[in-house]
Amino acid sequence: MADASIFDRLKQDHDAHRQLFDKMADAKGQPDRLEKLFEQFKVEVTAHAAAEEETLYSTMLARPDLREDAQHSVSEHKEIDDYLEEMAGLSFNGEEWNGVFVQLKKRYLHHIDEEEKEMFPNAARELTAEEEQKLAALFAKRKPAELQRAEADE
Repeated sequence: MADASIFDRLKQDHDAHRQLFDKMADAKGQPDRLEKLFEQFKVEVTAHAAAEEETLYSTMLARPDLREDAQHSVSEHKEIDDYLEEMAGLSFNGEEWNGVFVQLKKRYLHHIDEEEKEMFPNAARELTAEEEQKLAALFAKRKPAELQRAEADE
């Protein structure tokens, strides 16, 4: 994917996150597997959000026509992080945890759908193909470091 744009790279991550949700749904009767998948999701989403904010969002924030979209998405990242933090204080796979998980899943799927259908097309109209590729390369560099940081925080 040498020529991938930032949007292609982010959509790849989103698709992987959707797959993790599907796997978690399949693992409902297998608490050990569910816990591993949820931990994987948490690390992956945390790293994705940080790298996305450091690359695409920081670029968008510097542009008046894109600033509002970026601010909205940053606030949604914070909301998702709040859900993850709340879940950390609950008994894994208990009734309360499962209730918050349902809310988290709904909000996260809404967030990535909104990014893909609204924010990415808006940003693509403002960014050049060269900028999109440069951001993709920067994201590819940042994400592994953010994965390491997220794993260390676990």
